[in-house]
Amino acid sequence: MWHHFDKSSTFTILILVFMLGRKKPKPQIDQEQLELFQNAQRRIKQKKRLYYHFVLFLFGAVLLILANTVLGIGKDFTIFGREWFVYAIGIWILLFLYHLLNVFIMNRFMGKEWEKRQLDKLMAKQQNRIQVLEKKLKKEERIIEQTEKPKESRSHNNSGSQLTIIVAAGENNEIGKDNKLIWHLKDDLKRFKKLTSDHHIIMGRKTFESFPKPLPNRTHIVITRQGDYAVPQGVLVVNSLEEALEAAGNDSQPFVIGGGEIYRQAITLADKIELTRVHSQFENADTFFPKIDTSVWKEINCKMHDQDAEHDHAFSFITYVRQA
Repeated sequence: MWHHFDKSSTFTILILVFMLGRKKPKPQIDQEQLELFQNAQRRIKQKKRLYYHFVLFLFGAVLLILANTVLGIGKDFTIFGREWFVYAIGIWILLFLYHLLNVFIMNRFMGKEWEKRQLDKLMAKQQNRIQVLEKKLKKEERIIEQTEKPKESRSHNNSGSQLTIIVAAGENNEIGKDNKLIWHLKDDLKRFKKLTSDHHIIMGRKTFESFPKPLPNRTHIVITRQGDYAVPQGVLVVNSLEEALEAAGNDSQPFVIGGGEIYRQAITLADKIELTRVHSQFENADTFFPKIDTSVWKEINCKMHDQDAEHDHAFSFITYVRQA
C-alpha cells in the first residue's frame, strides 16, 4: 500500500511527527511575580475560610438558640443564672474574632513578608558589626606591624609614610585672613608646587574652597564634617585627619597644607615641617600656625631670601624634622 503515497504526503507526515514530538515550552515566570501570586493565593484561601467561619457561626448560633427555645434542649440548664447557649455563642464569637484577627492583622502585618523584612534588618545589622570588627582588626594589625619595625624605619604617625606640614607663616605665626593669604611670594609658590606635585595634599574644607579649582598633579583630600559635601571628580572627602592619612596610605610623603585647625591636629603626628618664615608682622591676620617647640623639632636646613622687586617681604625656607 506504500506505493499509493506521493512525495507531498510523505512530507506532510514528517511535519506532523515532528510537531507532535516537540515538547511544549514551559512558561517562564519571574520569581518575584511567582511569590506575589502565591501570597495572593494564600490570602484568598484565608479570607474564604474566614467567610465560611462567619456563615457557620451565624448558622450554628441560630441552631443553638432554636435548640434551646423551640426544642427545649437544655432549657432548665443554666450557668450562673444564664442559659447555656449564651456561653456557647460567646465562645463561638471569641473563636471568630481570633480567626478575624489572624487573617487581617497577624497574617497581613506579621506574615511571611514581615518575617523576611525583620530577617533582612537583622542580617544588615550583623553585617555592619562584622565590618566594624574588620576595621578594628586591620587597624590593630597596622599598629602591630609598626611596633615590630625597627625604630629608625618607623613613622611618627604610624601610617608608614613621612607626613609633612607645608606652611608659610609670619613672624607671629600669622598664616592668613578671611581664608586668603596676606602676601604673594612668587618663589614660595614655586617651592610649594615643586614639593607637593605628585603627592596627596590634605586640607580642611575652607582651604579647599579658597582654590579656584583643584591644583594639577596632586591628589586632594578634603576633611569636612559635612556628609553630603560635593567635590569635583578625583577629590577625596573624609571626616577626620586619621581617615585622611589612611586615604593617603600609598603615598610616601603626603602633605598637610592647612588651615589652622588641621595644622594644630597634624603637628602632633607630622614627621617634617617645611616652613616659609615671612619676616614681617601682620596685624590683620585671623588664622595662625601653632608655635614650633624647638625641644621637639630640630632645624636641619635654612635658606634666606631677601626682599626684592617680585617679593614685598624677606623670607626664609626652613626645614624641621621631629627629634627622635
